[in-house]
Amino acid sequence: MTTTRTSRGLDKTVASATDAVADIPDGATLAVGGFGLCGIPSVLIQALLDQGTTDLRVVSNNCGVDDWGLGLLLGAGRISKMTASYVGENKEFERQFLSGELEVELVPQGTLAERLRAGGSGIAAFFTRAGTGTQMAEGGLPQRYDGAGGLAQTSAPKEVRTFPTDSGPREFVLEEAIHADFALVHAATADRQGNLVFNKSARNFTPQAAMAGRVCIAQVEQLVEPGELDPDQIHLPGVYVHRVVEVGPDIEKRIEKRTVTPPVTEGGA
Repeated sequence: MTTTRTSRGLDKTVASATDAVADIPDGATLAVGGFGLCGIPSVLIQALLDQGTTDLRVVSNNCGVDDWGLGLLLGAGRISKMTASYVGENKEFERQFLSGELEVELVPQGTLAERLRAGGSGIAAFFTRAGTGTQMAEGGLPQRYDGAGGLAQTSAPKEVRTFPTDSGPREFVLEEAIHADFALVHAATADRQGNLVFNKSARNFTPQAAMAGRVCIAQVEQLVEPGELDPDQIHLPGVYVHRVVEVGPDIEKRIEKRTVTPPVTEGGA
């Protein structure tokens, strides 16, 4: 799928989510934006589910919940490896991991964001303090179980070096950049050239995920013409975005857990 040049310039719009994900093959690596269920590309995920794509290697902060977001792909057995920071909202995730059906790479949240950003910035690797002195650096973290209570695969040791700091010499662990075949992201507004604007906390990991994808597909609630967005308000420039599909503002949005204050009754709480 290619973008087209029209009188409006470089037009990256695609007619539907189905068309946008049509060339994502089995075995692809995906970088997916979102935090919990906030700012997830739910329409693109559903289109990928409907398409039947399988053996996906997904990089995202978490894997949705059992019946929404990336949890839909997981529940259908379409994800073979998950690289994430948090996996505690999905019971099917736990079952697949412990049964040996799913490979899991756990990454500290800040490290995950920086690995994605590095992938889109031409940075091969970087050193960080996060994870030093733990299995994150020393190796041995469970990545796949054998289905019988034993480990089939663990993480490998990483390079650790000592650097001077203001508080003296400290150890740092080497982390490699993440590169994905495709990135799936959600934005509040986009123009036809792929410049994106996010809504508050729905921004979360999305710019980094978008940067890491060799092909970035963005579902957007509102599509405007080039020049309508204030350049100073653009959160992600269109150079990182290859396809834009308008899904409208009325798409279903969920939260993991609804917490509300009990109503106050007459005469007391």
